[in-house]
Amino acid sequence: MIASLSGTVLQVGPTSAVVEVGGLGVLALCSPGTVAGLRVGQRAALATSLVVREDSLTLYGFATADERELFELLLTATGVGPKLAQAALAVLPPDQLRSAIASENLVQLCKVPGIGRKGAQRMVIELKDKIGAVGLSAEPHTSTSAVPAWRDQVARGLVGLGWSERDADAACTEVEPLVAEDPATSVAVLMRAALQSLARG
Repeated sequence: MIASLSGTVLQVGPTSAVVEVGGLGVLALCSPGTVAGLRVGQRAALATSLVVREDSLTLYGFATADERELFELLLTATGVGPKLAQAALAVLPPDQLRSAIASENLVQLCKVPGIGRKGAQRMVIELKDKIGAVGLSAEPHTSTSAVPAWRDQVARGLVGLGWSERDADAACTEVEPLVAEDPATSVAVLMRAALQSLARG
């Protein structure tokens, strides 16, 4: 199993990145939040998970080993494939996702595109005993009182692209109304809006 990649970023797409490892360009499918932290020409390290299918070998990349482990756990749930597991991590950071499963928060889980109420119930039933309490605070809702996950990801992505922290923070404030209108707005959409805001400014 390929557990990690480390090398120079050759290419970055909306949902993937190519990292040079030993002279080879290795393609890894990544969430928008992970992609946002990568920059062509710079070195990067990704935790990875290799998904083997009868007709394909697909490598998935993550910013942290914690995300990878949760991704692999999600794959053990009935009806959850790699795309859905990755979508869940794109919408909910690991701690929030663990909290939602552990506390049977179906409303939170249903924010993930592709997960309906029945799918969320099945995920809770199958994963609740496996999810553990690692990383959970005593009160799950307190995790949202700090910097929102989307804001942290967008800001880090903008800084990684060369913008100052001050500019990145201002751009995040500009796109905040989008999150207020639709809390499920993806990081990729917010990144695009933030870049447009910076271009106008």
